Amino acid sequence: MSKLIIVGGGIGGLAAALAVARQGHEVLVLERAPQFAEIGAGIQLAPNGLHALDRLGLGEAVRSTAVQMDELRFMDGVTGEHVTSLDLTEHYRERFGNPYAVVHRAELHTKLLEACRAVETIELRSAATAVGYEQDAASATVLLEDGERITGDALIGADGIHSAIRAQLVGDGAPRNSGITVYRALIPMEQIPEELRHLTSVTWWTGPGCHFVHYPIAGGKYLNLAASSDNKATEAIAGVPATEGDVRREFASLGEDAQRLLALGEGWKSWVLVDRDPVDTWTDGRVALLGDAAHPMLHYVAQGACQGLEDAVVLGDLLDCRSDELPQRFEKFSAERRERTGRIQLLARESIKLWHTSGAAATDRNAVLKGFTRDELHDYVAWMHGHRTTDADRTAPVAATATAATVATAPNGEK
Repeated sequence: MSKLIIVGGGIGGLAAALAVARQGHEVLVLERAPQFAEIGAGIQLAPNGLHALDRLGLGEAVRSTAVQMDELRFMDGVTGEHVTSLDLTEHYRERFGNPYAVVHRAELHTKLLEACRAVETIELRSAATAVGYEQDAASATVLLEDGERITGDALIGADGIHSAIRAQLVGDGAPRNSGITVYRALIPMEQIPEELRHLTSVTWWTGPGCHFVHYPIAGGKYLNLAASSDNKATEAIAGVPATEGDVRREFASLGEDAQRLLALGEGWKSWVLVDRDPVDTWTDGRVALLGDAAHPMLHYVAQGACQGLEDAVVLGDLLDCRSDELPQRFEKFSAERRERTGRIQLLARESIKLWHTSGAAATDRNAVLKGFTRDELHDYVAWMHGHRTTDADRTAPVAATATAATVATAPNGEK
């Protein structure tokens, strides 16, 4: 049995704790916040994320409170035209083995937290801010802000996009500022006109330099709103209050139905979206990165949490080993995960072209998207949504794949 220290008590860190503990290891999870909690609102879980939760024994619990979606609905936000939908009903669920669901981020985090608390070999410690690490041939030590040093057999940095562990391991500076601001709000569902609720849809409204996404969460009690504007923001803010006037001004180009929904939003908060370039190395001897610390991505393909969950399960599978084998297993983990996660990071950036075009380019995009059949749209997402986290399934071929640019470049005439 080894002792592993996980820095970061978010979704990825807690999932990793569960996966590692199941291999018989002791786990200490360090969280910098005063208590273990998750901020934010809605989160989308494609089948690959739910498969990972199944592996952790939490799939059924998450599906019981999540809202299962029937379609990803693509709207021209200026004209109000329903361009196309990616069908998520029976055929999709049979092909990928799970539904596409949405859940409140805090609900998912709570389920992971409760599962960790039920495991005797997992210790949870809050108010512990990591600032770096040291290691030797037999151990890894995390250095805390208050000067305390905690030593284990290995260290996993799951401390998010501003990871202190990554800062030392990779040393790539501050995250990349996308210049895009996202405004988020929740609306009680009873306040939404019935014709605009779309209770089983994730709906995108696209516009010039902006787009607007909404879907139900918390069992359908709320509509989660996320409106993104390419406003060339220069300061990477997080959770800053925004006025209704700010939101209406940023999205004035959108049509009537989108405006009706935006007008209902209250308590808006804003974030400037940041990410990082893919890197080849996530490991340094007995230290490894996981989740957003390893591969932070923009949210435009809704895979951030799913990839963190996949990381956790794959890493857990690999750590059926003695302490002296941990560095080699970490390297294998990085080698197995970096191509897939890097591809998704780049696709998330490329997808901005799909959402933010205007004029003739938007007209061309709509025409191309209308030409895709249901099965072609399923083929496009198969490499992401159809991924498994078991050894047997990871080596099985995916029925059909597409390059990261296939749909993102569709407005230019490619299909």
